[in-house]
Parts: sequence; C-alpha cells; structure tokens
Amino acid sequence: MTATREIYWNISNVWLMYVLFVPAAAAFAYGFYRHIRTWGATLPADRHGRVGERLLGLAKYVFGQARIHGAGRAPTLRHWYAGAFHGLFFFGFIGLFLGTLVVMVHEDFGLHIMQGDFYLWFQSLAVDLCGLFAIVGLTMALARRLFFKPARLENTERDWFNAPVLLIILCTGFTLEGLRFAATNDPYASWSPVGLIASRALAAIVPAEQIRPLHASLWWFHLVTVLGLLAALPYTKLRHVFTAPLNIYFRPLTARGAVLKPLDLETAESFGVSKLEQFSLKSLMDLDACTECGRCQDACPAYASGKPLSPKKIIFDLRDLLHEKRDADGELTAPATVPDLIGEDALWACTTCMACMEACPVFIEHVPKIVDMRRYLVMEEGRFPDSVQQSMRSLESRGHPFPGNTTGRLDWTKGLDVRVLREGESAEYLYWVGCATALNARNHSTARSLVSILNEAGVDFGILGEDEACTGDSARRVGNEFLFQQMARQNIATLESRSVQKIITTCPHCLNSLKNEYADFGTNFEVVHHSQLLADLVASGRFKPQGEEAQSVTFHDPCYLGRYNGVFDEPRDVIAAVPGTSMIEMERHREGSFCCGSGGGRMWMEEPVEQRVSNLRARQALATGAEVVGVGCPFCMMMVEEAVNTEKGSRDVRVRDIAELLRGPVS
Repeated sequence: MTATREIYWNISNVWLMYVLFVPAAAAFAYGFYRHIRTWGATLPADRHGRVGERLLGLAKYVFGQARIHGAGRAPTLRHWYAGAFHGLFFFGFIGLFLGTLVVMVHEDFGLHIMQGDFYLWFQSLAVDLCGLFAIVGLTMALARRLFFKPARLENTERDWFNAPVLLIILCTGFTLEGLRFAATNDPYASWSPVGLIASRALAAIVPAEQIRPLHASLWWFHLVTVLGLLAALPYTKLRHVFTAPLNIYFRPLTARGAVLKPLDLETAESFGVSKLEQFSLKSLMDLDACTECGRCQDACPAYASGKPLSPKKIIFDLRDLLHEKRDADGELTAPATVPDLIGEDALWACTTCMACMEACPVFIEHVPKIVDMRRYLVMEEGRFPDSVQQSMRSLESRGHPFPGNTTGRLDWTKGLDVRVLREGESAEYLYWVGCATALNARNHSTARSLVSILNEAGVDFGILGEDEACTGDSARRVGNEFLFQQMARQNIATLESRSVQKIITTCPHCLNSLKNEYADFGTNFEVVHHSQLLADLVASGRFKPQGEEAQSVTFHDPCYLGRYNGVFDEPRDVIAAVPGTSMIEMERHREGSFCCGSGGGRMWMEEPVEQRVSNLRARQALATGAEVVGVGCPFCMMMVEEAVNTEKGSRDVRVRDIAELLRGPVS
C-alpha cells in the first residue's frame, strides 16, 4: 500500500513561507547571540571533558526528565502533576516538530518518505496523538496557574503569553486538519482521530462553500503565529527549551563537595564577585536557564524559617539585572554591585545546604554564587556579622572557631586507650576528631563510643591531639578564602608529617574539606565518615552491636554527609544492625533532607527562636513518633538536640549519634 497526502492543498505561493521564515530565524538567532555574548567567552576547563557522561546526562535529565518528579525529596501529588503535564507537552511538541521536519523533507526537498505504513502510523496517528498530548499538557499547566497555583510560583505578564500562544498554534493546527478532511474526504482520515473529530464538528457548522477560504486564511494565520513565536522565543521564558539543556550538559561532574573553587590569592586583582561580569560563564548561563519553577525556594530551609532568603529571588534578581545591563550586542554595561542588589541579610541567611541545587531540574548552582558574593563582602569590604568576626578571630589565634572555649582537644580521651601520633609516626587510620567533637562536651560521648568500637574491632588508629586544627570549613563558607587556604596548607603539612593516607572523621564538614576541597592543593587522602567504617566493621563481623534495644529511630541526614558526599545507606545500615531497632523515615530525608541550620557559618550567627531552622527540623523528627533521633554530625547533634528538647514537651525523645546507638554509653 502507498499513501500520500496533499501537503499544501488549497495553499498557493508556498515560497512566501520561506521568505517569512528568514526574518523570524534572524530574530531567533540574534536573540540567542545576545545571550551567548552576555555569558562571556570561556567555560572553566572542568566543564568540557567527559563528553559521554554529559550526553548521558542530557538523555536522563532532558529526555528522561529525571528531576521533574520531585527532585531531591519524596514526590508529592503536585510534583507528579507537574511532571505529567510537562512530559505531555514536551514529548508532544517533539513529535510535532519531527512531523513538521518530515513534511519539509517530503514535500519541499522532494524526498518522498511519507509512504505506506510510515505515513499511517507516524505522520497520521502518532503526530495526531502528539498534538493531543500537547494540548492536554498545556491545559493542565494553565489550570494549575489559574486554580491551584503552588505558593512557589508567581503569575506575571510573561506567564500569560507562552501557553495561550502555544494553544492557539495547536488548536489551529487541528482545525486546519479538520477543514482539509471535511473538504477532501481523505480516505486515511481515520488514522488521525483528533483531526477526524474536528472535521465532523466543522462540517456541521461551516458551510461547504466557506471551507476552502477559511482553510487558506487560517493556514497563513497559523504559519505567522508559529514564526512569530520562533522569533520571540529567545526573549521569553521559552528560551529554556534551549538554555536548560545547555545548562544540564555543562553541569559540574566533580564531586558535589568540590563545588567551591579556590581563588588564586597571589594573582587575583579582586576577591569574590561584586559585579555580574565577574561571575563565570556557567553562572550567567544559569540565569537564562531558569524555568521559574520555584522548587529551589520550596526546598530552602532558610526561606521556610522566615529568613529574607529565597534562592529563586536571587536568580530572578540577577537575571533581571543581566537583561537590564546589556547593550544591543549582549555586552554588559553600567555594572551594578550585586551583593547590594541581593541584600546582605539574604546572603548571610544561607546554610549552604545545597537543597536548592538538589531540587533544581536544570542544575542551577545557587550556593557558589552566594559564597562568591560573601567572599567579596568579607575579603574586599570587611562586612560580616559581629559573631562571625569573633569566630574568625578565634580560628586565626586558636585554631578553632569556638571563642571563649576552655576545653582541651584531649579532654574527651580521659580513661581511654588512644594513641596520639607524633611527627614521623603513622597508623592505618587517623581519626580526625574535629573541633565540634573535641571541644563540645556533648559530643565527647560520640568520640568515646567510636574509639571504644575501633579498639574492640582491632582497628589501628591514632589522633593528632593538640596538633589538630580546624579544617577551615566555616571560614570558606562565610567567604574568608584566605583563612581557609592558610588553614588547609597548615593541616596538609601536619598530615604529611605523619604519612597519613586514610582518615576517619565523625564530622561531615571535616570529611568534605579533607576529601574534596584539600584535593585542590595536591592531596589524595582516603577519607571516610565513621558511619562508613562502622557499617564495614559490623558487616565483616569485627564488631557486634552493643547498644540499646527495642527502640524506634528516625535518622537526620546531615547535608554535608548526604547531599555533599552521597552517604545515605551506611548510617541506616548501622542503625538497622542494632538489635530490635526499627527505622522511621522523616518526610524530608536522604537527598531531600532538611538542614539543621548550622552550615555555611550559621553556627556562629545569632537568630530569633521563631526563625531557627533547627526547630523546624525537630518538629519534622518528632512528627514521626520515633523514640530516638539519630544523627551523624557533631554540628547536627548540637542543633537538633537543643531543638528537640525545646519542642518535645513531655515526650521522652533522645538524640543520639550512630556510634552511641551502636556501642551504648562509654564511661
């Protein structure tokens, strides 16, 4: 069987279509040329390689839409709804686009490929259904905007342009198909069910003598609308159809914990970012890739606690400034000071938890932008909260960020068999205790439980004792890159003097610095969190759990352990190994976990009780009904335990590190 159709039935002067296409294509090309000129000239070197992995990312995140359905947290009905309508019109328009290309190749290039079954199954049935899917998806999107809009979405004038225009294009397309069927009695009309329904409806209301002129005029209207949308696309939200895949392709493939890049302090003319043109190409590309979905804001703990920070608003404000300050050729002019645009209160509210980045469907990098602006405020302007200044002075003079602290780094070891490694000595593992464990009395129990387990399991380890200093994590997050690099080099020299190769730590912040960030200074340490080593010791039978039995536990995923370093299963494996223990997950867990509020230097900043992120997290934990809240971070221990004690009322709910759960109390 051979099937053909009259593509330009009833249409004359088809050549005019290509004449009209030229200015539309020129406007389209010029629009994206301006965007590309604005982004800058080069990408960082680490964004070019691993092409295969980047292409697989396009397949997964663009065509597979892996982050649309509730990225970074358990999908809700709203997430599934958004994913459904986005998928319907995304794949619907892909089908329609391919169908249009086939028509062009068949009719205008003279390569007659619409023959037989291909014509019936693809060009008739599949394309017809794709158009229907696109209409359903757009209708669902409009219904959400009109009747049950999530708080994270904003309705602006530009939001009422794209969907209606696309609906007009789709509906006129089906109307044209229906008019053609009504006039020609196409024998294959039944293979286009939506077009067939349209033809029967139109035949009942349009006089026969009016079908041809109506079809001709509507065809040109449809064409002009399509070309108009093409010309306008780079200047509307729809540009993300092209910029989002670019952003996904150039996403960081390094460890998430290495997202902050070191400054060259010797050659840099300025520190941090105060102007748009100081952002990297990828940072500016982020602004044009934003789909305005608001999921970053929805995930942000600072925003949820009432602080003046919205990751969405930061991207919006920077994007609007980007578009305002560029000239006709896309060059940036009249630069503005971006930290002042965003506001210091907003910048200091960030916990650097990266929940925003985990939730973003197009891999926008919010946290590096915030830290870059903090770097400018701290290193160029000397503007940061008084309490942070005190912690930074303590770091400089005492090697830890706890001003006024009188506890010694070895106080927690009293009565325990712990070897302090001197220069030239080594062990299989160095236990990096960390300031928040060694210098906080509550966290001494965690260290003592861990050391007891290591000794019983026969693990060869030692500590640095008084020679250990802060890794500089807080200094880097608040923007004091100079102090961070100074401490990093000091610590690296200390570790190399002990020939250290493998490090275990109870602090995810130390884990991230030692494992991911010190690598920029030439190190190659094998660094593990204590949950990882404990899980191995239990699985291999080297340690038998001795903790409390018959208790329900919910685990709080530390941001720097989970989202930053991908460690989710091992803490749960440790908890599951405790006899009689049952796990109850919080609504926000694993990649979607909710911050305790101490990251990003927030540990050293004062905040009103009603705005404490830790209290929100405590309520989420208490809502599970668990008897124990498990943690795997000394900062989380301090924040969550205080908040649980404030929020629990008369309930008996305890907060325990996983080492305490596994070993029990150590006197």
